[in-house]
Amino acid sequence: MAFRIHDSVVRGEIDNRVKGIVRGKIWVEGRADPVKLELKGNAWPDLAGCRLTFTNPLKRVPHQHLDSLHPIQRGSIGDLTASRKVRVFDVPLTEALDMIHRKEKPPEHMANSLYLEWFSEANGRVVVESADYELTISAPEWRLTPEEDEERAKEAAAGMDDFMRKLTEAIEEQQRGQKDPEEEWDEHDYEKFLKESDARTDKYRKLQEKYGDSDESEEKIAKEMGWLRELTPKEAEEERQHIEEINRACEEALNEPEPEPEPHREGIDWIRTKDGELRHPLQHRCSESAMKFWHQADALWFEESDDKDLGQFIFEFQTTGVKLAGALEGFAGGRGYHDHAFTVAYLKRALDHLHKSQAGLAAVAPKKLLPAKMVAEARQELFEIREGILKLMDEFRRRK
Repeated sequence: MAFRIHDSVVRGEIDNRVKGIVRGKIWVEGRADPVKLELKGNAWPDLAGCRLTFTNPLKRVPHQHLDSLHPIQRGSIGDLTASRKVRVFDVPLTEALDMIHRKEKPPEHMANSLYLEWFSEANGRVVVESADYELTISAPEWRLTPEEDEERAKEAAAGMDDFMRKLTEAIEEQQRGQKDPEEEWDEHDYEKFLKESDARTDKYRKLQEKYGDSDESEEKIAKEMGWLRELTPKEAEEERQHIEEINRACEEALNEPEPEPEPHREGIDWIRTKDGELRHPLQHRCSESAMKFWHQADALWFEESDDKDLGQFIFEFQTTGVKLAGALEGFAGGRGYHDHAFTVAYLKRALDHLHKSQAGLAAVAPKKLLPAKMVAEARQELFEIREGILKLMDEFRRRK
């Protein structure tokens, strides 16, 4: 997965005054020393031969996984420009999102954006993109010829192609050793399958970034994802019949009344919230607790609230609730049951995020960023939710 670190950047400097080499330093929130860039390649014509400095005037947000960003980034430059055109809202983001939710169009304008992309040996693709940075650009000491600019574009595309190749290899690696879908799968088979799904999602997102969202780009994305190929007449007929079966099933599902949960399983598999929604009790508890602690931390409103460990505690707590919803919502809604091994595999994913939340809280406690009573309450809540997940995993493993 690519690093997108623009929200964490404090300031930076990028130097392409030596042809074929891009050097730089980027200072990020939460790290005393800058990340150093030692990259091959050239910037776009607007920055080629120049030295660029930039600062981020906005409030910085520490990246959740910034510790894994290597301090020295060696590799090749992708696209580097200060003239990438983007749409920028004329109102604050929260107001723009509210307008979109009301089906209104927020006022916006086109603006130049800094786009800094590189492919590092240690971390793969890294991106810094913002239309809010304050930029200072020196006069160019040399300029690209048309032929050199064409070669630069080819090298940037080759870097992206290599990155996509590695994502494809990750998918293929996850596919190796998987059982035939017709055979009975256990929780470990489903874990491999979910990892493959993650890899495919990463690849799809990067292809969207690469090609955009036009009709032409959709075909390119489908081709690189392996969704397009020439079908034999027999395969085409089977595909047509399969689509018709899916359409019929969808029509039947639309005409069927919503299933009702089993009354005797209330409080065990489902509860009804104040809003009338059906939720699994453990998932509801986790989501409500994560929201409560987030609001409590936000209400304190001090500079240290940007602490990366505090952010990890809250973010991973919220993600645990999301993963529990994926594993358990079918039980709450009375819509039938997943394969029990699949449910266990999904619960493992939730447990992994909960452990990360616990680690974040443990790192926050000695800093005294939160009241001791709040820390103790959160620690106990995470422990009890963890016990609930483990208990469910044991129950599903016993079910036949």
